[in-house]
Amino acid sequence: MKLLLIKAGKAIKTIQRDGVLKGGKRILDFLALFIKNIINVESGDILFITSGVGDSALYRAHNQAEELRNHGFNVSVTMQDNPFLASLDRKFNVFVFCRTLHTSSVAKLIEKIKKQQKEIIFDTDDMVFDTKYVHQTDHYKNMSFFEKKQYEKGIGEEIIRDPYVKVCTTSTKFIASKLEEYGKKVFVTTNKLSEEWMKIASELLQDKIQEKNKRNKIRMGYFSGTIGHNKDFATISDALIEIFDKYPNVELFLAGPLELEEKFSKFSQRIIRSTFVPRKKHFENIFYCDIVLAPLENDEFSEGKSELKFSEAGLLKVPAITVNNQTFANAIIDGENGFLANSKDGWVEKLSLLIENPQLRESMGEKAREKALRDYTTKHSHSEEYYEYLRSKINI
Repeated sequence: MKLLLIKAGKAIKTIQRDGVLKGGKRILDFLALFIKNIINVESGDILFITSGVGDSALYRAHNQAEELRNHGFNVSVTMQDNPFLASLDRKFNVFVFCRTLHTSSVAKLIEKIKKQQKEIIFDTDDMVFDTKYVHQTDHYKNMSFFEKKQYEKGIGEEIIRDPYVKVCTTSTKFIASKLEEYGKKVFVTTNKLSEEWMKIASELLQDKIQEKNKRNKIRMGYFSGTIGHNKDFATISDALIEIFDKYPNVELFLAGPLELEEKFSKFSQRIIRSTFVPRKKHFENIFYCDIVLAPLENDEFSEGKSELKFSEAGLLKVPAITVNNQTFANAIIDGENGFLANSKDGWVEKLSLLIENPQLRESMGEKAREKALRDYTTKHSHSEEYYEYLRSKINI
């Protein structure tokens, strides 16, 4: 019942935000994915169980599953809403719970797994497992009553605190350090780009690059994805105002439900808005940007965010300027395959360099793509320690 209320709340919010037609289509698309995730479960080595069908499920379950298949594992993905969930215990040896809510069916499956002494792994790409991090965010404050129900406790808190569960996986070293405080062995498995997305990127780079290069405007892009990023964007708003004043040929592409401050109103003709779009269109929107922006607040919840804005942009040879935190600094060599910035002056300086220098944008984009292909794709993944651990649990 709790899951049903949460999903009803999300559906209502989607229609309120995107309208009946777009919102309704998005809900129908999710429903189709839900059905697919139920009927496509085949016996194998590893089962990923997700809480939904959004971006987190794509990166942490479906793309991770594709990565593991490329390394010889037999993997399936399902949702915790699957009415047959509790009967899947005998079909797999390793069960990865991806940000799942604690429900009776999840609890029943876990108990059956324990009786057979099989492996349980908890996976997260966010600091949602502890309410002290979640409740301080704008995302939580902007949720409907029903959506907030999922955060009455930390998501996956019961699994993390279960002494039977020895291992967690996560997307960043920062989150790993927090999970280690629970006494867990943690593998960092970064968010990967799928083979389908690599194909989309290659086609855009081959077929659309001349069209992109004909434009006489420089486009900055910010892709918020979900609600709750107003404060992240606000950290660079003064820098962007200065850039708008300084360069009349610069425009801003905004994807997602971002609430702009009033000071941007005088530049409204140079701001392009986009709501939710399918994944292929999402990559096309990134491709037509010249610079991607990835600011974040300076707090622990934000510190846990992955570097996917850098890797997605890099796949399309688009240079990114990001906040200078642990995660992005591990991915970006400042001035080579991207830029790191923390202050207003830093953002203005590095935006100005990229705006004024097309050769720098090109060379930096090339190096960002090299990094994305080398370290952030399911095809060229190399988490060898994790693969060996999984093999030890399924006797491959």
